[in-house]
Amino acid sequence: MSTGSPARPSCSLSSAQLAQRRQALIPGLLERAEQVTDLDEGLRLHFKHRPGLLAELAAVIEQEQVCCSFLRFQLSIEPGAGPVDVEITGPAGTREMLRSL
Repeated sequence: MSTGSPARPSCSLSSAQLAQRRQALIPGLLERAEQVTDLDEGLRLHFKHRPGLLAELAAVIEQEQVCCSFLRFQLSIEPGAGPVDVEITGPAGTREMLRSL
């Protein structure tokens, strides 16, 4: 029986792999977001609508499910050409892990 605290969430990519693929993963989204807001256990990324944004977000989410399978993604898409929000959440420590990327 383990009495230690649960492990902090972490990406399974090495530092070198993350650096090489940075723009195609969450760190690239953080850089391109219009606004990033802290949530209790994650982040909300706010984007202005633009052509190709949804496909870009879907590609990142698909890749992230491989290396960070503990993450939960929720998209909020406003009607027409309205803004898009992506909430990325997970277990305790997720917000800090995302901010450290």
